[in-house]
Amino acid sequence: MATARFCVLAVALSATLAEDFKLKYKPATKPVRLFTEEELKRHDGSAEGHPIYMAVKGVVFDVTRGKEFYGKGAPYNALVGKDSSRAVAKMSLDPADLTSDTTGLMEEQLESLESIFEETYKAKYPIVGYTASRILSDDGSPNKAFKPEDQPQFQIKEEF
Repeated sequence: MATARFCVLAVALSATLAEDFKLKYKPATKPVRLFTEEELKRHDGSAEGHPIYMAVKGVVFDVTRGKEFYGKGAPYNALVGKDSSRAVAKMSLDPADLTSDTTGLMEEQLESLESIFEETYKAKYPIVGYTASRILSDDGSPNKAFKPEDQPQFQIKEEF
């Protein structure tokens, strides 16, 4: 009887220690947030005290820190509240370019987009999520081209 109690106690203790070990040494992660177009539009800089979000290449950045550039009435306010990849690539504020569609862009424009994405947005602004269109196809099914391991901030595949 005493042996049985000891075995139960040992199993319970080892399970508790194993759980403590997992909790202490597991890297902290935040769940990935997916933004629909409607959700992203709410972060266009028009509401005082509300964060300002902008997406480039399907990655949503919090550009609130650059409020003087992206806030209401600021010079680049047209870029926020949406994925503006085409406009960033073309360095344009034309309403027709305020889209995620990069179809038909010249090689130099695509290189410019990649450079600005890496050196400006990823270097200066925190990533808060992704546009749903980056992960999902138009019909709502998973985008087969999406690779969690290639994402700029999130390192753990299980987060997706």
